[in-house]
Amino acid sequence: MKTRKKQERQEILLGLHSVYEALKAGKRQIFKIFISRDFNQPNIKKIINFAIKKKIPFEFIKSDFLDVMTKNSKHQGIAAKVGHYPLVKIDIVFKEIKNNSARDFILIIECLEDPHNLGALIRTALCVGIDFIMIPKNRAVYPSPSVSRASAGALEHANISLTTNTVSVIQRLKNQGFWIAGLDAQARTSIFKTNLPQKLVLIVGGEHKGIRPLVKKQCDFLISLPQKTGVSSLNASVAGGAAMYEVFRQKNL
Repeated sequence: MKTRKKQERQEILLGLHSVYEALKAGKRQIFKIFISRDFNQPNIKKIINFAIKKKIPFEFIKSDFLDVMTKNSKHQGIAAKVGHYPLVKIDIVFKEIKNNSARDFILIIECLEDPHNLGALIRTALCVGIDFIMIPKNRAVYPSPSVSRASAGALEHANISLTTNTVSVIQRLKNQGFWIAGLDAQARTSIFKTNLPQKLVLIVGGEHKGIRPLVKKQCDFLISLPQKTGVSSLNASVAGGAAMYEVFRQKNL
């Protein structure tokens, strides 16, 4: 008796950048691309050429149909039916860092709730050469079409893992020679006055509660971004972005 093949999980990517970067990255399956007949962007030819080269079907449809498909989200005239985002298994991460000493910059994002903040952090992480991004499996926003769009498609190129036990993962990273730095608004030491180690894990906390206490205890040191008195604290994506660029600067002195 034949068994029914397990159906591939699907989702809808929205917007020019997300669809284009998903095509370029080639990390997940793209089943079909839908383009509004009213769509008139210069990059449409690049997308069509990519689709033809990779033998991905595409169809020009009425804008109203695209609105229904995307539940009236801001699709910019283009959407794609794609496979679920391909996460990297934790064991693969450790195999990579063991076999390649250049894999020396890791970002852990703690319990972030806003997909736009996650997207912004991922975009910056790709710009500064973050090798791997780790996110707790529970109590956090996951990679999604909204995150892909917020990251301007950078999500499609990122190496992201979900952790079921962040403390255990940190301990394994320490055993591989990594130092753990926690970004904490209350820390007395400025990141700009800290000589950061080459093999570094940077932990950025969630919007409301920051880094969880049990994770904070695992940090080798805590760092902050200096601010003027009376100014409210930066949000997670801005603070994390500034910290990542300081690490990048020191690595490239």
